[in-house]
Amino acid sequence: MDDYTNMYNDFSNVAIAEEKVSPQAILEVLKDYSATISVFDLMIANAEMIEDSKYVQDSYKKKSIGVYAKYFLGRIREIRDDDNHYDNGVDKEEFIDAVATLKSYHDAESISSKSKFPLIYAIVSLYTTFVLEEPIHPVGTPFPGSLKVEEKDGIFYCPVKDANLESPNAVCKMCIAEQLEF
Repeated sequence: MDDYTNMYNDFSNVAIAEEKVSPQAILEVLKDYSATISVFDLMIANAEMIEDSKYVQDSYKKKSIGVYAKYFLGRIREIRDDDNHYDNGVDKEEFIDAVATLKSYHDAESISSKSKFPLIYAIVSLYTTFVLEEPIHPVGTPFPGSLKVEEKDGIFYCPVKDANLESPNAVCKMCIAEQLEF
């Protein structure tokens, strides 16, 4: 069994074992699997992100790759070192749905990706959403059309959330951001 399958099984066990899913239980599983990601895995994932963005307009590409490298790939180290205690509530059904979405993404991507990118994607998405309670794309993340993720009065807004809700593997469904009206 690979790391991905083991992680999803561990999350199933967390959801079954606890009446309420705690962010601490989620964090412990995420720490275990983030420890399996090497600096070389991060370099390969970064190269994949750069390759995937080769057809994106240059001005947007430079900004977005910088944000993804810093906040997406950099989060792996943050997770490993996170010794904070979180007591926020986690909606069990939303968590179970998020894990199912990420497993579906992994199953689809494992055919084309030989790297640990799908594992990194899952770890960071779950950490950001259920432990930190932040949007998956950090505030300031640029999107085409000079739009970006924003925060107003403690509420996060994303310019592309609604456009991606029907995409079967999009993490937008689990992201706490609301649609930015523009």
